[in-house]
Amino acid sequence: MNQNLLDIVKQATGASDATQGEVIQSLWSGYGEIVRIQLEGTAMGSVVLKHVRFPTEADHPRGWHSDRSHARKVKSYDVEMAWYAGYANRCGENTRVPHCYYSATLADDEHVMVLEDLDAAGYPLRRHEMDRPTVELCMKWLANFHATFLNEEPTELWQTGTYWHLATRPDELAVTDDPALKQAAAAIDTKLNNCRFKTFVHGDAKIANFCFSRDSKQVAAVDFQYVGGGCGMKDVIYFLGSCLDEYLCETWESELLDIYFNELNQALDLQGKSIEWNALESEWRTLFPVAWVDFNRFLAGWMPDHWKVNDYSRRLTSEVISRLNSSGN
Repeated sequence: MNQNLLDIVKQATGASDATQGEVIQSLWSGYGEIVRIQLEGTAMGSVVLKHVRFPTEADHPRGWHSDRSHARKVKSYDVEMAWYAGYANRCGENTRVPHCYYSATLADDEHVMVLEDLDAAGYPLRRHEMDRPTVELCMKWLANFHATFLNEEPTELWQTGTYWHLATRPDELAVTDDPALKQAAAAIDTKLNNCRFKTFVHGDAKIANFCFSRDSKQVAAVDFQYVGGGCGMKDVIYFLGSCLDEYLCETWESELLDIYFNELNQALDLQGKSIEWNALESEWRTLFPVAWVDFNRFLAGWMPDHWKVNDYSRRLTSEVISRLNSSGN
């Protein structure tokens, strides 16, 4: 790591010295890395540096590199910096996110973010499997997040949040083998985009992007590259699909949605937001399977043999397409 980056960290944190620690992870397709930086001369012992440098040749793990995918990734890092600059400070303890000490574009092909080290802040645990209490905890995080940004305009964020939304994924749609799903894709996308009640969605709310306290009773979220406008169900279906098998998705679906909507209603009340609650709940419950099928549409082109393409998602897909056909939409 060059000294310039360490000097940036020192200036951002007021540390007397900064040294590179472990590489936490490499960014998708070789677009940089996330590194822990050890500090001296300041109360915080470490921070996390997200260093984005656009490669001359991307190495996409699924072979999907193109000018379109590169442009999407470039925008995603601009969006993440805008998120930390303009919105992250509105997230409280029920929507815990890392504090951002510094973010800047150093050159056209280089972005830097200096972020709070959530491990040191009390969220050191990462989970590859979820039990029912931790699933519920994350559902409540999502509900509070959606309540915080309900009915707000996603200025400088993605107008339509999530990394899989149709406008950015024509290549994947083109190679989809399912003709019924391909034909219904635009109608599904329109139904989600035209929902009456919109919020900010995290956009990549998978299990890997949640950090837990040692007792797994508190949670924080990271990775806001695809935060933007949309129906809150997009985050809910993506999260559940990331951590539950098809049996648990189906078995727990109703109860987990009840927990989510109960938390959302309470969060809106606490924040003093006046909303037509019955209309919102009815609309979003109706859109839950639609959002699930929308993600399944992406997988059907991107990676049709993915484990998430299972009997549960296939059943929902069949039901949603049947309803769309019968309604003429």
